[in-house]
This record gives sequence, structure tokens and C-alpha cells, in this order.
Amino acid sequence: MISASAPGKIVLMGEHAVVFGKPAIALAVNLRLRCRIDRSNENLVNGQPLALAGNPYLSHIVNDISKKSADVLSNQHFSFDVSSDIPAGSGLGSSAALSVATIGALAAMRNTSLDEETISKKAFEVEFNVQGRASPMDSSASTHGGGIFLDSKKGPDFLWESTKNDKSWFIHDLKVPEMGMVIGYTGIRKPTGPMIAKVAAYCKRTRFACEIVDEIGEITLEGAEALNHNDTERLGRLMTKNHKLLAILGVSSPELQKLVDAALPYSYGAKLTGGGGGGSMIALTDKPEKVYKAIELRGGIPYIVRTGVNGIKISERD
Repeated sequence: MISASAPGKIVLMGEHAVVFGKPAIALAVNLRLRCRIDRSNENLVNGQPLALAGNPYLSHIVNDISKKSADVLSNQHFSFDVSSDIPAGSGLGSSAALSVATIGALAAMRNTSLDEETISKKAFEVEFNVQGRASPMDSSASTHGGGIFLDSKKGPDFLWESTKNDKSWFIHDLKVPEMGMVIGYTGIRKPTGPMIAKVAAYCKRTRFACEIVDEIGEITLEGAEALNHNDTERLGRLMTKNHKLLAILGVSSPELQKLVDAALPYSYGAKLTGGGGGGSMIALTDKPEKVYKAIELRGGIPYIVRTGVNGIKISERD
């Protein structure tokens, strides 16, 4: 039996634009998903048969193994015991954490030690194939931990390059200062894929949407500079501006806006995080308890989180 865990993430800046090759900043947080795997007579998830409809990410990983006749696990079945602090469909990287933890644990079952780059790229392939369109942001943050900066060119603290079709992303390690961060979950599950497709269709229809995507990319670069200088006030202003641009793209929602508005009086900045349409928002603050209460009073589910946490962890064989 092998156990692995991987963290969820928040997107500080740049979601949706990153799919178009623009820069983005993602931070791993101390909400983790844990996956324990054992051999079995059939493929199970928490004691129930593995089905594509309910478990597309695990199904894709298992089917990929079964197609590789040379793989030592190709004729095996598995029992997956999955537990998570990360609400599914919350925009906090639950699917990436599941893919990362599962791929890492299966590698350990082969007695193979995969490096971060390989695990991240394999998890990105799963995300892309299930969602139809994705970036390597979530899988990279969940694998590497800490903070990551994605850009269209290589810079300092470069980790690896990830490519898909005609797009390339250069993944960088990002040093993150200690920050007060509160998540507000709307309670509305919203898969990422349809929201990405919505923005892609908007950009295809009008140049205006493409210009918004470009502007998000520009302020994300400013955000990285603010982080490097530990300029919390500037970073907060940029986060709020990023949120307004995402709302123009149509990926906010009344429920998200309500939580953003509730948090802003006690925060440097606030914005939706992840795919949008529901899911979660984040607030940068030095008054986390006040933001927690404000979000709770507006019907959200708040989490005070730590950033800069470890990425994938694999336990010893039981």
C-alpha cells in the first residue's frame, strides 16, 4: 500500500489568461488531498466501482496504464482511498491534486521515483484530456508546492518547460513572503473546463475579449514585481483589478461578487480564484478573522490558509 498527498492551490493572478500563454501566479496552500492505493481484484474508489462518469481523472490514469503493455501495473486493478480538505469544483485545484497524488503513488508502487517535472507533466496531460483545454498551472503548483510563476519565456528560478499544441509555458519557482490569505468558497461547484471554453469562445468572437486577456497578463507581471518587493498594498490593488477584468470576461458570478465585496473593507485586495462561475474567491489581508467572519455572514464557507507549503509527499510502503 502506498499513500501520497498533494496540496490545493490558489491563483493569485492570471487565471484564464494563462490558457492563452499569458503569465500567472499560483500558490500552494495547506488544504491537501490524500490518495492511498492498494492492489485489488477490481478498480475501486472509496469502496465503490471506478466509473468514468464520477471519476474522470482516476479513470483516465487507470486506462492509460492499461494501454501500456510494458507497464508492470498494466494487468493490475487498484483500490483508491481518497480523502480531501479541498472542496471539489471549488477552483482550488482539487483535480490537479488528485492527479498529482495518484501519479506519484502509482510510480512508487512501481518502485520508480519520478521527479517533480515528470509528475507535473503527466498530471497536466490528465487535466488537459479530461477538461479539453487547460494550462499546467494547477499541476505544477500542486507538484512543486510553494509558489510558481508561469510565463511565455524563461527567466530566473526556471524549473521546467511545459508544452501543448502550439503553446509553451515556462514554470518558475516563486519565493512567496508570508501573507495573510483567506479563501471564501461559494458552495457552488463549477467544473473548470466549461468556464475555459466560455472564455475561449468569447475571445474567438471579439477582439475586445482578447485585449482583456492581454491586460490580465500585463498586471500579472506587475503582481510578480510587487511580490518580489513585498509590496502588499500594490499586490492587493492588482488582485482587485484582476477580478474586475475576469468579471468582464464573464467568469464571475453574483455569489462570488458578494464574497469579494464582503472581504474588501478588511483586505488589501480580493478576487475570484480558479475557473470562476462559482467556486472560490481569495482575499489578501492582515485581518483574517474579520474577513473570515464577513465571508461567513454573507453565506460563504471561509478558510484561513497558509501559503508556501510543500508539494507532493509520498509515504513509505505500509
